[in-house]
Amino acid sequence: MRALVLEAYNTPHRLSDISKPNPGKGEVLVRIHASGINPLDLKIKSGQAAHARNRLPSIQGLDLSGVVEAVGDGVGAFKPGDEVYGMTGGIAGIPGSLAEYAAVDADLLSIKPANLSFRESAALPLSLITAWEGLVDRANVREGLTVLVHGGAGGVGHVAVQLARAKGATVYATVSSRHFGLLESYGAVPIDYAATSPDAYTSLYTGGQGFDVVYDTLGGATLDTSFTIVRRYTGHVVSILGWGSHSLAPLSFRGATYSGVFTLYPLISGEGRARHGEILRQAAGLIESGAIRPLMDGKRYTLETVGEAYDAMENRRAEGRVVVEIG
Repeated sequence: MRALVLEAYNTPHRLSDISKPNPGKGEVLVRIHASGINPLDLKIKSGQAAHARNRLPSIQGLDLSGVVEAVGDGVGAFKPGDEVYGMTGGIAGIPGSLAEYAAVDADLLSIKPANLSFRESAALPLSLITAWEGLVDRANVREGLTVLVHGGAGGVGHVAVQLARAKGATVYATVSSRHFGLLESYGAVPIDYAATSPDAYTSLYTGGQGFDVVYDTLGGATLDTSFTIVRRYTGHVVSILGWGSHSLAPLSFRGATYSGVFTLYPLISGEGRARHGEILRQAAGLIESGAIRPLMDGKRYTLETVGEAYDAMENRRAEGRVVVEIG
C-alpha cells in the first residue's frame, strides 16, 4: 500500500510503498478514504508534541473514515463493507491514517454518519470526542445552562458550540467579528473578544452571575480569564489546553470546579478506548439529525499534495477543517 512516512522531524513526508497490514485480534482493517489533519499533526511533525509520545519513522494522521475490508478475531461489531470513522492512530507508535489502509482497534470506531461524505466524516472524530468529553462527560451540559465557548470558530470550538446547542444549552462564543454569521447559523450568540471585555460580556449576558459552563479551547491567559467569569458555586470550567501554570485562586474564591480534557490518553495507554467509539456512535445520531455539521475548508488535498495541506494550516489560510482524500 502507499503511505506517507515521516522519517525525521521538520522534514517532508515521504510517499512510500509499504506492506499492507493485517488485522489482529480485536482489530479492523480499514480501506481509508479520507484522513483529517489537526493542529496536533503540525506539532508532531515539528517534534513539539512530546505528550503524543510519537516515535519515528511514523505514519501520521489521527482521524480517518473509510470502509471495513476485513476483521480480526473477536470483532463482532463490524463486517466487511461497513463505512466507519474514528480517531485511530498517528501517535504513540500507532500507524495513522495518511495511508491507504490501517489495522485499527475496533473499539475506536463507529459506523459513520449516513448523511456525511467520507471527507466530511474524517474531519470530525478528534474534535467530536474532545468536545463531548468536556461538555457531556465532565460538565453535564443540558437544557437551562449557559455555556461560553472560547474559540468558537476553531476546529474543536465550532463542534463544541453545536454540541452544547444540541443538548439544549444557551450558547455564547468568543470569536473574531468575521465569524459572527457562522456562530449565528449555529444558534449561538457571538462575542467579539477583541472589542468586548470579559467583565462586560459576563455582565451583559449573565447579569454578572457568570456562565454555568466555560469551555476553553485556547489555554494560557484565556483559561485564567475563564476562572473569573464562571458562575459561583455551581459553575464548571473545562479546558483542552490546561497545561501551563495557573492560579486556582479566582476559581476557588468562586467555589467553582475545573476539569481538564486529554483526548489522546486512550490511544496512548489503551485504557478507555471503548468510550471513544461510544461517543462517536452517539454523536452520529446528532449529526444525522442535522444538529452538528463540520466546517470544511474548500481546498481539496491528496497524498501527493499533503505538503500543501500542512502549509495551509500552519499559515492559517485554511477556513475550516482540512482533510486529505486518499481513495
